[in-house]
Amino acid sequence: MGIYAFAVGVLMVLAVVALIFGVSNDAVNFLNSSIGSRVAPRRVIMIVASLGIILGVTFSSGMMEVAQKGIFHPIFFTMPELMAIFLSVMLANILLLDLFNTFGLPTSTTVSVVFGLLGASVALSCVKLYTGDGSFLTLARYINTGTALVIISGILLSVVLAFIVGAIVQFFTRLLFTFDYPKRLRRYGAAWGGISLSIIAYFILIKGAKGASFIIPETIAWINTHTWTLLAVNFVVFTCIFQILMFFTRINVLKPIILIGTLALAMSFAANDLVNFIGVPLAGLNGYTAAVATGQPLTANMEALQRPIQSNTIYLLISGVIMVITLWFSRKARTVTKTELSLVRQSEGVERFESSHLAQIIVGMSTTLFDLILKIIPKKLRRKVARRLDVNNSPALTGDGGPPTFDLIRASVNLIVASALVAYATSMKLPLSTTYVTFMVSMGTSFSDQAWGRESAVYRVTGVLMVIGGWFFTALMAFTVSLIFAFAISYLKVFAVIALLGLVAFIIWRNLQLHGQRETDARQIEVFNLKKVTDANLAINTSFEHSGYFLNVVRDKYNACCEALFSENLKQLKVCRKKTKKLQEWSNIIVANIFKTLRLLHKKDMDHAHKYSQTIGALQEITESLRDILLRSYLHHSNQHRGLLEVQIEELKQIQACVDKLLENASQVLLVKRNTLDHEAIEDILAQNESLKAMIDKFDRNQIKRIQTEQSKTRLSILFYALSGNSQKICDQAVNLLSAFRDTFRPGSPQRTPAAGEVSETRTAKTEP
Repeated sequence: MGIYAFAVGVLMVLAVVALIFGVSNDAVNFLNSSIGSRVAPRRVIMIVASLGIILGVTFSSGMMEVAQKGIFHPIFFTMPELMAIFLSVMLANILLLDLFNTFGLPTSTTVSVVFGLLGASVALSCVKLYTGDGSFLTLARYINTGTALVIISGILLSVVLAFIVGAIVQFFTRLLFTFDYPKRLRRYGAAWGGISLSIIAYFILIKGAKGASFIIPETIAWINTHTWTLLAVNFVVFTCIFQILMFFTRINVLKPIILIGTLALAMSFAANDLVNFIGVPLAGLNGYTAAVATGQPLTANMEALQRPIQSNTIYLLISGVIMVITLWFSRKARTVTKTELSLVRQSEGVERFESSHLAQIIVGMSTTLFDLILKIIPKKLRRKVARRLDVNNSPALTGDGGPPTFDLIRASVNLIVASALVAYATSMKLPLSTTYVTFMVSMGTSFSDQAWGRESAVYRVTGVLMVIGGWFFTALMAFTVSLIFAFAISYLKVFAVIALLGLVAFIIWRNLQLHGQRETDARQIEVFNLKKVTDANLAINTSFEHSGYFLNVVRDKYNACCEALFSENLKQLKVCRKKTKKLQEWSNIIVANIFKTLRLLHKKDMDHAHKYSQTIGALQEITESLRDILLRSYLHHSNQHRGLLEVQIEELKQIQACVDKLLENASQVLLVKRNTLDHEAIEDILAQNESLKAMIDKFDRNQIKRIQTEQSKTRLSILFYALSGNSQKICDQAVNLLSAFRDTFRPGSPQRTPAAGEVSETRTAKTEP
């Protein structure tokens, strides 16, 4: 029995790991609205959410039965077989959650654990039938097949219903309040607060507290039969309270709505989703205890697990503490939150996802449909609606971290609609997931708020499709991985458990490294962030400063590519090629910053505005030229073509040295912090560029002779001319940047103070190989 006691211990450790990974993934469900709207300082939001989690875990006792008898019938299994099932599920669940957290994609922990249990129980059922000479046609009696169908139907229903309802409610709410909502909040705020808190309070009663031991079934039944009475009474009470507060104070009723809604969703998450993390380990502990009590622990069936259980409150509180600690300190939780916020933000910025063909089709069809609808609606009505939905009327709400992702109106709608849908579905026993509802409501409200404009719609739709596809991928992978793990543990016993633990630990370590690299990349992009700059002069100098950082990166990538090309290092060339996407992204950010700078300029300051188009063109040309060098160099050697001739390498090394020196000097001029330009340095750079042109012209003539004597074959000649020509383009455009900088530099303008940690990241960007 010692080995099974060890298995129970492993399950307890895995429970802690699952709690950490699960909170990292699901925190977005209840933090999205409050963090996105900046309703309060982050510390206050986290305290409210933490309180909701602690309250919720004490109400989750009744949910633990799902893990031990909701998917399969334990009466047909022995304790060793159940241990194989539970270990397989936990290992597979942790792997999947860590994978999604690493890439910042929210997924459903409910789907993960349900389909994991389904896959592992199918595997052990097949083993029992095979070893017992049973018929595989009887497999269904071991499995609760109805649950899987319920979960799948819940996914489809949640995706469609939550998006549509969220979009419709947000549309009419925005029509009522408009984007300039503070003016109308004094009129309708009390009633809006009454409606909101009535729904949220009902949500807490029916969803968050349904598993509490102190709420008897008769009370739940009374709540269900008197729903409208409760809603009406709550509406009157809360409306009166808000009206009195607004009359005597200047309270913004949206803030308490959002904070209470955050508390409610956090409470619901802890009450209903805790089973996804510790339900399986607790079922393993209960199974082990019940088996030992029978006196025949290895052969007795687990009929005891069919009976209702009441979890130990100490276990629940310990779980709550671990969840709260994870909520405060998990970096991956912030990554998942950023992903969802990037899909719903109102302002422009760098998109998290690239476009996809399916997203392009969906956006194209939607655009055509809306154009047809607009032709039907009278022009007068269209103009009136357009005025009320004009996002340019939104007040300039700013804070220490810049403007919020979206305003308080949308945040309150997110919470109200999500709470209402989940509460209604729970009361009707419909299979809706909190994860699906909160995510799709957020997508619907952002769509209705025109956050998905023509410039961003295809990227946002791609992100939504990625997340939805991830939910189905979770189901498939949870089933498959758990099934494979269960087969391995069933046949190899303890050896399989040790090997799988090692495999899972290794993958988690690798994912941690990958997540760290992704965070570094994200911080490097933040160096080019211009969101906090509101002064035109500062914006101008900052944009050129960013261009200086960019030239340093270009210089490093150019040198790394040349060295790899000369040494025919295909591995390093492949690394260089992968950096092309990052270079393009940085260039696009600087270009976007220049557009922001143009918006900050007054008409009287537009004398040199044409120079900004020159800067944009220069940045794009530098990026394209370097990308061409990287791709051509990689493709040449990946196709196993002959390397450069010694004489070609010598000439290209001379060109490389000149380009390196010119880019270094140009970067230093653009990064200057003083109030006067170094005109002498600029003249030296111009002279260097002229010398480079003469050198390349000479080397081009040498290459012609090599072609004539057939020393250099066609592919080598194409590569040589591409390298020399693109090198010249990079330097020419660097000179154009300096010319624009010299004409638009604003002496005496305030200098930008780097944010905390920014200096180290810019150094990283400059020295990255």
